[in-house]
Amino acid sequence: MDQPLSGFGGNALQDSFHRMLDRSRAEAPATLEQRLDRLARLRSVLKDNEKRFEQAISADFGHRCAIETMIAETLSLLGDIKHTSKHIKSWMAPRKVATQPQFWPGKNRLIPQPLGVVGIIAPWNYPLQLTLAPAIGALAAGNRVMIKPSELSPAFSALLQETIAAKFDPAEMIVTGIEDGVAEAFAKLPFDHLMFTGSTRVGRIVAEAAGRNLTPVTLELGGKSPTIVDRSADLDEVAPRIAYAKLMNAGQTCIAPDYVLAPQDMVEALAAKIRDAMQRMFGSDPANKDYTSIVADRHYARLKGLVDDAAARGARLLQPAAADDAAWQGQRKFPPTVVLGATSDMKIMQEEIFGPLLPILGYDDPAEPIAFINSRDRPLALYWFGKDEAARDEVLARTVSGGVTIDDCLVHFAQVNQPMGGVGASGTGSYHGEWGFNTFTQLKPVFYRSPYNRFADLYPPYGGKITRLAKVLRWIS
Repeated sequence: MDQPLSGFGGNALQDSFHRMLDRSRAEAPATLEQRLDRLARLRSVLKDNEKRFEQAISADFGHRCAIETMIAETLSLLGDIKHTSKHIKSWMAPRKVATQPQFWPGKNRLIPQPLGVVGIIAPWNYPLQLTLAPAIGALAAGNRVMIKPSELSPAFSALLQETIAAKFDPAEMIVTGIEDGVAEAFAKLPFDHLMFTGSTRVGRIVAEAAGRNLTPVTLELGGKSPTIVDRSADLDEVAPRIAYAKLMNAGQTCIAPDYVLAPQDMVEALAAKIRDAMQRMFGSDPANKDYTSIVADRHYARLKGLVDDAAARGARLLQPAAADDAAWQGQRKFPPTVVLGATSDMKIMQEEIFGPLLPILGYDDPAEPIAFINSRDRPLALYWFGKDEAARDEVLARTVSGGVTIDDCLVHFAQVNQPMGGVGASGTGSYHGEWGFNTFTQLKPVFYRSPYNRFADLYPPYGGKITRLAKVLRWIS
């Protein structure tokens, strides 16, 4: 079963895909027992190798907080598998659909059917969770799965390939290599569905490649997810929740709060409280094992460039050390940074931050945050803090985003009964729980005609019968 990580270019990729495709067309759809067995084997991959995955992910980052890996990745996936295994029988069952009276006693049904072969292009920031969460939905739906990991996570990718190959036949699920050229070739394969998680820029490239095959895509992208602090909010409650969400995984989270909008006369107090909360949680020692490294030198340099540009344009920085401090830079840990006085001409307000930098902007009128958000691309997530329910509902009604958490951040992602996905530039489609099952399923509409129904017999010559039937149909309609 083993497939070497470095041997998956060109023909090998094509051959593996077409073997899967041929099997998906030739064999009967996976039974409930087969799907449960595949999920059980995936669970054993996680359970048997939990420590190894933790170590591999940390090696790829330089340092990754083990608790974050456990909570955000391993435990989340184990919960998803348990939930899916519990409900998959009902998800697979034909679904009753109402039938119009003129077709009684015929009946409508939606029959869930596997699409065939699902491709998953995975990111590096939560490599385990964001690779296997969509795979859970795809396997539950009865599909075969091909996974392309990120080139920024070589240790994890090698381990995932090894552990999946030990538990799955290559015609069920396989992990490709990460060498140059694989990602481009992967996106061009005529999958029955393609899932991509990553940046908006790369998402456009993936969608364009998939479009040539008319391959349907689910894109979970990113963007600048806003946080609104209402005047009615308790800053002592707000500050630690924003601080934690921003610094989890060192801000390398697609739904991290990207910037904060707060009443102008509350900005200074909020900034100080967030800075203090960051200090309490993560300290000022870069050796702190609870604080995660930036994944690569070029990503660190990009973040430093955002800070330098903001400072040069007049922003004020609250941080425990400068970004070029040798102790921090040597471990590739970026100092948690609160940015005051950010303006729209600064790079930090023009691109997704994806790091531990938090601009806090002031507003004077409650309508300003809504206008500010609506003047930009639709965000993947939006967060609102406060006690004023009318103000909250106004924001919910007048903004569009992939998902929302009220009085906290990130937590909507963990709701297995809710869809996860973006809108517009932040993505398309959704997954999680039954939503993931449906994404990777053809819900095939089927009508069963009854021999006792005569309304369908509208064959010529029409004569007088069509007049009589038309009167009945008009009455029914």
